[in-house]
Amino acid sequence: MTGNVIEVNNLEYAYGSVKAVDDISFTVKQGEIFSFLGPNGAGKSTVINILTTLRKIQKGEARVNGYDVAKESKSVRRSIGIVFQMLCLDHEMTVSENLEYHGKIYSMPKKERKERIEELLKLTELEGKRNTLGKELSGGMKRRLELARGLMTKPAVLFLDEPTVGFDIQTRMRMWEYLREIKREGTTIFLTTHYMEEADQLSDRISIIDHGKIIVTGSAEELKDKLGKDLIYLETSNNKIAAEILRSLNSVKTVTEDTKSLRVMIGENVTHVLPQIMEKIREEGIDITTVNIKKPSMDDVFVHYTGHGLREGDTKEKYEGIETEGVSE
Repeated sequence: MTGNVIEVNNLEYAYGSVKAVDDISFTVKQGEIFSFLGPNGAGKSTVINILTTLRKIQKGEARVNGYDVAKESKSVRRSIGIVFQMLCLDHEMTVSENLEYHGKIYSMPKKERKERIEELLKLTELEGKRNTLGKELSGGMKRRLELARGLMTKPAVLFLDEPTVGFDIQTRMRMWEYLREIKREGTTIFLTTHYMEEADQLSDRISIIDHGKIIVTGSAEELKDKLGKDLIYLETSNNKIAAEILRSLNSVKTVTEDTKSLRVMIGENVTHVLPQIMEKIREEGIDITTVNIKKPSMDDVFVHYTGHGLREGDTKEKYEGIETEGVSE
């Protein structure tokens, strides 16, 4: 990695009175897989639409591959690939024809188009479907064809908006392997997702985004390590009083009260702390009905930094259509 291929400073975007992107700044390094993790309506798709020039910047600055997004939109578009959340294939064309047409739009020489199509059919395991119409492909195959099309011009950056939404876990994991291979070829990948495991397994770095703001950024391991060595889940006969007791202990970093249980974050070895915790609670006459110990997960990270689990969004973002006018210039 030799530098930043995406630089965003103080970016804002609003739909009327609803601020979808709220003064965010971040960078994406060359050759990494960078993820925006957040619920529907968090602002993820709006950021991608701005960076790919589909929406005009209202406030702030953004550069992609060294080009100013606001002033050099054509140069930006020529150097990126995009796979939208919504499928945008021509269903009356075959797999090969979809790729051929996309290469022609970008004025790729005939020999280069042919070689690239063969490379991508092999990468996405669609060689046996080259003459199959788009409408006859399965959902997973359609998404793989979208991925191949986005890579047709060997983009410096590939933007993926919720690339595995609706997939079963086996298909999702296959898609992850394709993306890792693309990264090995040197392409920088910027993706949005609301799947915790996807962000965890794929990303070199993750930004958690919620209500249009970036809450925290780091690698999956860095984010999990910040939570402590272990998490203890307790169910007691009186969670409210038990939580007050736990918060008074130096060994306890935070206590979160869920519907039925207490999530206790500690910064020490759990084998030393757990007996002390249980003794303190029982001294107050409170029964402990369940004890579970586990390492922090991305779910725990998300709840810790946002104060809630993933939710369905209610801002305009989930209603916005995909504007493709001018993308092929």
